[in-house]
Amino acid sequence: MCRILFATLIGVALLASIVAPAGAGKPRRGGQPGRFGKKVWSGLVVATNAPKPRPAPAELNRLDGTLRRTFGYNQFEVIGQSRRALQNGEANWLAVSKHFSLHVDPRGVSSEGYRVKLQLFQDRQILLETDATLSRSSPLVIKGPQIGSGQLLLLLVVQ
Repeated sequence: MCRILFATLIGVALLASIVAPAGAGKPRRGGQPGRFGKKVWSGLVVATNAPKPRPAPAELNRLDGTLRRTFGYNQFEVIGQSRRALQNGEANWLAVSKHFSLHVDPRGVSSEGYRVKLQLFQDRQILLETDATLSRSSPLVIKGPQIGSGQLLLLLVVQ
């Protein structure tokens, strides 16, 4: 079971990091990564199916329909979130819940967007480690482990 979950996490993360986002941001002038202060909303979200689903949290309004179609769940609950400016060379713990935390390490700017290294922890055990590219036009969504009758989703959105 753990091997299947781990393989699924790695597969989704690799796919997300390989596909170049459409309409990605332009490289910085001078080619220096330097500091880039775009805000990134990161969220740990539990997706479930409820007989009477609650409306999506405000942070997910833009993505609600896509999440429903993609993952087949009708209710989404944000269990951990953060909104931070990406600062080059500075590691940030962006989203933290009771048992899960998402560590994002900014790696610079490229023609595709903002390069980051992501690590998902459950308590102190690392579940996922991957490199990804974030762009303003393409939110990053990673399917995480099952939680009870639901599914953990990792979301990163450049704002």
